[in-house]
Amino acid sequence: MSNYTINSLLEKAQELGASDLHFIVGEVPSFRIDGKIIKSKLEPVTEEDMMQAIDEMAPISMRDKIFRSYDSDFPYEIEGVSRFRVNLAMSFGYHSMTVRLVPYEIPTFEQLKLPKNIDKFSTLENGIVLVTGVAGSGKSTTIASILNHINNTQKKHIVTIEDPIEYVYKSQKSIFTQRQIGIDTGSFLDGLKFVLRQDPDVILIGEIRDMETVASALHAAETGHLVFATLHTFNAVQTINRILSFFPPSERAAVRSQFAEVFRGSISQKLLLSANGKGRIPAIELLYSTPTIKDFILKDELEEIYKLVQKGSYNDMITFNMSLYDLYKKGLITKEVALEHSDAPNELMHYMRGVYSGSENIF
Repeated sequence: MSNYTINSLLEKAQELGASDLHFIVGEVPSFRIDGKIIKSKLEPVTEEDMMQAIDEMAPISMRDKIFRSYDSDFPYEIEGVSRFRVNLAMSFGYHSMTVRLVPYEIPTFEQLKLPKNIDKFSTLENGIVLVTGVAGSGKSTTIASILNHINNTQKKHIVTIEDPIEYVYKSQKSIFTQRQIGIDTGSFLDGLKFVLRQDPDVILIGEIRDMETVASALHAAETGHLVFATLHTFNAVQTINRILSFFPPSERAAVRSQFAEVFRGSISQKLLLSANGKGRIPAIELLYSTPTIKDFILKDELEEIYKLVQKGSYNDMITFNMSLYDLYKKGLITKEVALEHSDAPNELMHYMRGVYSGSENIF
């Protein structure tokens, strides 16, 4: 057995500012810091180390499920240090653990360096807002900042359905009901099936995974609720296509019409290494639904949406290139990082040469 414990590693991860700890049988414990995997100089994790970690961390109510399934998620907390989101998987017949650090403090828009007009989403009364990006792109933190802004400014009932619960909210002007898959409800679909009986104003769906969950989310949005949900997509156009692709071709025309009515916008993001090499900065694409956007969705002319926003801060919307250019101009990211993460680097180069003339008051 190794001369360290899972708690000591997690405390070290918090001290180092790591986003994740990788704890894999046969490998040395490793940390993800500023987007890169940093291997420790400790002894490799043994099967005994792993069993002790699971015994220390896993909720008693989930022990049987953990050992009967190949993959599981659950929360963990070291009081006074941090909360954690734990994923347990199998690799070569052994357990592999990835632990994401979830700070106690929910950061504000300003602390996250998000565009200031992102608060528009917190003032909506109904509809669906999709927050997208690859795993580890900060989707959960961005949603948490929006929900906490609602919490601090409005009198609402906010219901979250998560797998597992990440940020824990302290009720201010609003009240919260937070439900975890596998403990408080059986699935996202089960949670959504009964959520409308719980008098919600705002609903968070931790992740859209299937057609039934999409259908339930759209129904909740149609019935006067504000729904936030996450998807693993890269941009607004791909996000809309992904929602429709959950349904068979014969149903897509009807779903397209339904979605166009309730869609209020999307936030797509990437986390980039900061110019000083310390920490990461979000690049954000913002899309707000307008009558023109709605018409493009109904006509299945999604590529026209990007062209509209590209013309320059239409209705305070932002393309990734506009965001990358702003971060580069402010010295928050390097030119190389900006171009590396751009979907249209030639367009971004034009911006950098002084061609861009859009509004700057949206950042």
